[in-house]
Amino acid sequence: MQGKEIFTAYESEVRSYCRSFPEIFTKAKGSILTDINGKEYIDFFNGAGAVNYGHNNDYIKQKLVDYLMSDGIIHSLDMMTVPKEEFLDYFQEKVLKARNLDYKIMFPGPTGTNAVEAALKLARKVKKRNMVWAFMGCFHGMTLGSLALTSDAGSRGGAGVSLTDVYHIPAPYMFPELDTIKYMQTLLDDDHSAVEKPAALFVETVQAEGGVQVLSNEYLKALREFCTKNDIIMVVDDIQVGCARTGTFFSFERAGIEPDMFILSKSIGGYGMPFALTLFKPEYDIWTPGEHNGTFRGNQLSMVAAKAGLEYMLDNHIEAEVQRKEAIVKDYLENKIASDTAKVRGIGLIWGIEVADGKTALAIADRCFENGLVIERAGRDNNVVKLMPALTIPDELLIKGLEIIKKSIEA
Repeated sequence: MQGKEIFTAYESEVRSYCRSFPEIFTKAKGSILTDINGKEYIDFFNGAGAVNYGHNNDYIKQKLVDYLMSDGIIHSLDMMTVPKEEFLDYFQEKVLKARNLDYKIMFPGPTGTNAVEAALKLARKVKKRNMVWAFMGCFHGMTLGSLALTSDAGSRGGAGVSLTDVYHIPAPYMFPELDTIKYMQTLLDDDHSAVEKPAALFVETVQAEGGVQVLSNEYLKALREFCTKNDIIMVVDDIQVGCARTGTFFSFERAGIEPDMFILSKSIGGYGMPFALTLFKPEYDIWTPGEHNGTFRGNQLSMVAAKAGLEYMLDNHIEAEVQRKEAIVKDYLENKIASDTAKVRGIGLIWGIEVADGKTALAIADRCFENGLVIERAGRDNNVVKLMPALTIPDELLIKGLEIIKKSIEA
């Protein structure tokens, strides 16, 4: 048996992205994917946000090759190693301290949901409360704790058990007339609200899977004040929109706030390598040794790639490049695509085009693929076409991808 039939015959029905992009891919470089027939596709999917610096980035690749050829340790659990030493030092000095931020760094496991689970466990341990709040429209992961935070019915339906100890607050864009900060304060103050005070409040500054919903700077500041006032740990999930995706390395920088904890994964791995971090204020570091662990929390190749990715980001002024390219995308979408039936919104290099329903969005995405563009959908009923190209995408490819979207919508 050969070709696509192998995947149908042997791989679980749980597979998903291969159904949206039904070709066998053989090569990826920069912002171009190539299938087995030699057809090239512009990548506006970006490994679900895992390869911000492009596929097979030459600078990061060379660092990985050099390390592999040196016979450096690959697997080390949480033992002390040179790659970990170098990553910790670089991240603290060049990223955190450069922004006057003071956080302890935890390596919880290789994926984003591992990092969310660690933050959940630590917040409850610190505050000695079970309840946690999150927002409707959010996505935080697929393991049980993270899934309890996640709001979409499709993901929650696969749990097989009750998802408890999380209360979901209406997102601020859902009911513009509702002051959700006041609403949350009322939940705490009203002895008939029947809602428990949370240990933590989890928030995405941009709800990516929720349909590219950008929370305003003013709202994020008010949220920070609310959490401080009420002794609630504010946790920012920066898994998809961190690592310069919004134009600053951390997505919360634009609001001038500091969360109590925040979470990184996806592009912090530098090269698409599995890597995740849970960061928290030093006073919350009350773990006992080994209280939260995992066999693959010390992936050395990921640490090598992550440090190289940070070096590449800073040396090539990627934050400024994202801000420049944001203007290109914003201008194109607002002037050539936006209409009464196609609403556009976004920030940095993550944008969404909301259309009538999921069927329409699927037709657009399918037509994009036929025309050589890989693009994902998000939002309620998957009715948002989500643009998330590499931060390093050349201007001409960025514009060509936008033209494919325009042509596909018109079709």
